[in-house]
Amino acid sequence: MPLQTLTLEQHSGIAHLALARPEVHNAFDNVLIAELTATLEAIDGDPDTRVLVLTGAGASFSAGADLGWMRRMAQAGAEENRDDALRLARLMRTLDGLSKPTIARVNGAAFGGGVGLVACCDIAIATDTATFALSEVKLGLVPAVISPYVIAAVGTRQARRWFQSAETFSAAEAQRIGLLHIVAPADALDAAVQRQCALLLKAGPLAVAEAKALVRRTQSADADALDAKNAELIARLRVSPEGQEGLGAFLDKRPPAWAPRGDK
Repeated sequence: MPLQTLTLEQHSGIAHLALARPEVHNAFDNVLIAELTATLEAIDGDPDTRVLVLTGAGASFSAGADLGWMRRMAQAGAEENRDDALRLARLMRTLDGLSKPTIARVNGAAFGGGVGLVACCDIAIATDTATFALSEVKLGLVPAVISPYVIAAVGTRQARRWFQSAETFSAAEAQRIGLLHIVAPADALDAAVQRQCALLLKAGPLAVAEAKALVRRTQSADADALDAKNAELIARLRVSPEGQEGLGAFLDKRPPAWAPRGDK
């Protein structure tokens, strides 16, 4: 079946996978989450694929949650929200645990869940004009599902700031705090990605997979329990009065009740 929300090109041992909803800045919805999870699982099982490059079509990497999807989930109950969050958790866990080396080619803005995708990749390379934000608290929510990966990337001290302030930050700042490894001008982005691909292709495939698993073992935790707890958290917040007010205000393009008057 043709992919609706992604494009996939495979050659010379490299899978180039792009989020392909440029009209909504590659925002997540239930279809994209399902397709991306299934495609990642297929790539993981493909012996001819040595490296995965993940990027976004158009001007953005990913704007996070799709507005229509957010509207539907704001009207759903706690159980449906929990199941929805678990599907997103499975996507992040699949990308993070892929046995192949993964490169995030961050061609533009990455917000919310888009930051989660970047953090789940082994190597993150961005154009110097890319911007980032973890803005969930503005909606009365938290970046629960992506938190294990973002915290692993930037550390607890940085996470405490960015999770609470919801500020937008630059590619240079993202590199400084550890979310990105390399920042390049737009016209040098592909060359920087290709250089990393070439290095990875020179390494033994089994050794690369074992090196990745070695790092993961040093930070081992009960992954299923962690995902379940985070899904419960985001489901509870989505249906809470504050979450409902925050989501409603965002969708209605008005300040939430807790924002100072005149603040957007």
